Amino acid sequence: MLQFGPETVPINADVLNLFVAGALGMLLGLEREWSNKSAGIRTFTLTSLVGVAAATLGQTVLLALGGLLVLVQGILLGARGLLIDARDLDVDGGGLALTTSTSLLVAYVVGVLVGMDYLLVGVVIAITSSFLLVLRRELHQFANQLSHQEVRGAAEFAIIAFVVYPLLPTGTYGPWDAIDPQLIWLLVIAVSAIGFVNYAIMQRYGSRGMLITGFFGGLVNSTAVIGEIANRAKTNVGILDLAVATILVADAAMAVRNLIIVVAFVPQSAFSVGLPLGLIAVGGVALTGYERNWTGDMELDLDSPFSSTNALTFGGLFLLVLVVTAGAQQMFGTAGFLLTSFLSGLLSSGTTTTTAVSLASTGQVTPAVAAQGVLAGTLASIFVKVWLAVGINRNLLVPVTARSAYLALLGLVGVAAVQIL
Repeated sequence: MLQFGPETVPINADVLNLFVAGALGMLLGLEREWSNKSAGIRTFTLTSLVGVAAATLGQTVLLALGGLLVLVQGILLGARGLLIDARDLDVDGGGLALTTSTSLLVAYVVGVLVGMDYLLVGVVIAITSSFLLVLRRELHQFANQLSHQEVRGAAEFAIIAFVVYPLLPTGTYGPWDAIDPQLIWLLVIAVSAIGFVNYAIMQRYGSRGMLITGFFGGLVNSTAVIGEIANRAKTNVGILDLAVATILVADAAMAVRNLIIVVAFVPQSAFSVGLPLGLIAVGGVALTGYERNWTGDMELDLDSPFSSTNALTFGGLFLLVLVVTAGAQQMFGTAGFLLTSFLSGLLSSGTTTTTAVSLASTGQVTPAVAAQGVLAGTLASIFVKVWLAVGINRNLLVPVTARSAYLALLGLVGVAAVQIL
């Protein structure tokens, strides 16, 4: 129904579907038309209209005939593209013709979905397909730059995310009912995804400056960042201030990563953990700005952060810390939980964060206590970075220790503020 002032004009749902399908077909054909392909806006629009008309009539024969027509047209376009000399086309002439023919099939299916009242599904497919068409050059360039290890890592990530995860049992098991297999695996997936995305950003933008490298590299592997910058400061005293700033921004990145995990899985702890970790992140960035010396580049030879071996190693460590922490919570209460969180944070703040999130999700600890455990692990990781940096370059002892203590103090101030508020 459409409202024009006091008047209400009824619009038939089937007619509305025709307009929607036509608009989506035009969207799909727009990029093909702009790229001067053999099928453009008119062909794609008509194809979607054929699909919505066949679906609206509900005749199986018409649906089959429409699909067959699109397939034949697609085959002809693909054959034409394969016969044309590749030098007359931008990139891979046959591939582009096949893309056009496949897009026509998508346009037809979108029309059918809209005609069958699967409007949202049709819209999502059309918009996603149009986006892929527009970004074809960027996608080709990105794929060509990937190494074999990175492609394999992406495939393994897809397996653990979309094959292994649905097969795991639900519910809690094991000692103190602390083990939720699906939740544990989902947290492994989340941590792996954060590392993988930031690794891709590092590969694209990391060479543009030490601070960019420090932040995104810190999300992937803060140990590698600190080791590299401390070694550089050891051989070049002139970049000592920049080395300190890079370590601080890596600490800020760690706080941001832990905050993302908590907010995503335990949103009720967003405030109690967000204020302390937010202060640490902001404090790290502020101190970085105070150092002022932002010049210089740093290349990190980082391996892809995801592989099935890495995922299983992190999952096993996470499971061990989870059981130990749950036992400490049951036997010694909150004090035992916080102590084990701090000790595990010396090894990995990511493991501490995922453990706290898991225990809060299964009801072993309250969201407020989980937030305190995340902060304890984060503070422990900050001090481990001091020890690591100083172990490589003793000149970093005073500046890194003082500024790390400042970040720790900010975190504690955040905890106190949460308690007051």
